[in-house]
Amino acid sequence: MRPVAFDDFVHRLATVSGEAILPFFRTSLGIEDKSRGGSFDPVTEADRAAERAMRRMIEENFPDHGIIGEEFGDVNVDSPYVWALDPIDGTKSFIAGLPAWGTLIGLLKEGDPVYGMMHQPFIKERFFGDGAMARYQGPAGERRLATRACGKLEEAVLYTTSPRLMNAADRAAYSVVEEQVRLSRYGGDCYAYCMVAAGLIDLVIETELQDHDVIALVPIIEGAGGVVTSWEGGSPVKGGRVVAAGDRAVHAAALKALGA
Repeated sequence: MRPVAFDDFVHRLATVSGEAILPFFRTSLGIEDKSRGGSFDPVTEADRAAERAMRRMIEENFPDHGIIGEEFGDVNVDSPYVWALDPIDGTKSFIAGLPAWGTLIGLLKEGDPVYGMMHQPFIKERFFGDGAMARYQGPAGERRLATRACGKLEEAVLYTTSPRLMNAADRAAYSVVEEQVRLSRYGGDCYAYCMVAAGLIDLVIETELQDHDVIALVPIIEGAGGVVTSWEGGSPVKGGRVVAAGDRAVHAAALKALGA
């Protein structure tokens, strides 16, 4: 199912988005709160500039393709091919000057994630995969990504962006898992998922995700040998409550502990 014709194009999208974002990073940029009175949900002109640049390239090269975008909405989502764009996943880290953010570029074919990339232009790292294989490019060179074995929660390193993003019931279920793992840490957003693919983290548990938050990450983790599902064990493509793991045994243990 690998969309070979799109490989170079995805890398071009990553380059263009990075060129749009970097002039804003660690500057005094304007920040808008999209939450409308809820929890702080920032967006910046860097988000919008990057998504505009990627949308323009997709529309020029593949006018019949659909687009799911965080900042400018969805178009033509009934197309066989649909792109999922999150120009800055981790905007809160971005506005704080921390490099734990990235651009997510995903491709759906008939509703299934078939290609994904996470690009961090400041560090110059790219994590990408097609579900069968995943690779890394960056200052450390280029290599194939592979998850690590971890059969028990007691041996696992767990990440979530923040339990405060969860509702009370989900936070309580998450705490059951957190109490059992070897180490839990907060933050990371898309970076945590890529560290699962790199074999450095064992488990990521999240809630309240949007489709564009997760579509690009699925082929990367699966290509590295991991698994990504909803808390109920189904498809994570629509977002919501998501569990990603490098080892199927620890994934199953997490689902059981979450009460799925």
